[in-house]
Amino acid sequence: MQSLIPWVWAAGAVHLAILGANFVVPGKISCRENLARVSPMIRTVFIVHWGYIVLVLGVFASMCFWFAPELAGASGLGRFLSAFIAVFWLVRVPIQLFFYDPEIRKQNRFSDVAFLLAISYLGAVFAIAALGVAK
Repeated sequence: MQSLIPWVWAAGAVHLAILGANFVVPGKISCRENLARVSPMIRTVFIVHWGYIVLVLGVFASMCFWFAPELAGASGLGRFLSAFIAVFWLVRVPIQLFFYDPEIRKQNRFSDVAFLLAISYLGAVFAIAALGVAK
């Protein structure tokens, strides 16, 4: 458990990096122009969901910094939360690989690979913590 704490802290930094990217990505993918073409209801739902994702990322990062020992396996609740975070990110890998437009991914290869590495790291760290593999 103790050996995993620095990895959980690093996971907090990765969450912050992903959170920060959510303030750059809208301009990169022309959200304003694209959302102008959809109904107000769709636009509102999209913006609210994006905001909630940013909130969740902030909560995940905060937990990594303030509750690293628990997330690293010191408690049942910590292992449960680690399992949830692991599933949250590991499910995102096939979504990134198979759901997103391959042409957009190719045009943004660096970001695509960086994000895949980040979410794979997060999934692995929290899966290890949830399973209690590290001692």
